[in-house]
Amino acid sequence: MIGETTEYTMIVHGQQKHTIPDAVSAAPGLVVFRMPAIQSLNNPARWRIGHHSGLAIAEAMRREDAFKGVAILAESGMDWTQDAADLKEAISDKTARDLYAKLSYAWCDEPGSHYMPGDVTHNGTYTDADIEAAAAEYKADGFNALDVMCAMTHSVPWMGLDTDDFNEAHNRVVELADAD
Repeated sequence: MIGETTEYTMIVHGQQKHTIPDAVSAAPGLVVFRMPAIQSLNNPARWRIGHHSGLAIAEAMRREDAFKGVAILAESGMDWTQDAADLKEAISDKTARDLYAKLSYAWCDEPGSHYMPGDVTHNGTYTDADIEAAAAEYKADGFNALDVMCAMTHSVPWMGLDTDDFNEAHNRVVELADAD
């Protein structure tokens, strides 16, 4: 049922399979899930839109953007409940380019499009220690609240947070950093 949590088997590189216990059925044939930490260590876009076959369709930096991407795909007129082979046959190169162009308006890209050096698998999740470390760094640099916001939007783990979560983290960092 749409919106319910489901177990999903993700297929990576054609043969590796990983079970995602808490994927969300987002539309018929489509799920949204967070990439497991053992996959794509250099990819800060931790949210995937997956096809029921296990193949990835798109990725997003933030969970809310992945759901916006699903809405675009659901409105595309494609039948995402088809098996992968039939779907690949039904989608021409132009159709695929057009779909990715539309997905880009929701900040969704082709899988594997993002790269950052190092292990960025914790993008979009943070701890109190992350808040304290960021606040100390920004305070030492003399950042004001706007400087803090600009820095956070371009760094892990902050850039992967949904809007409300980002605003909460930003407010906590600004308060601890005495950044007005």
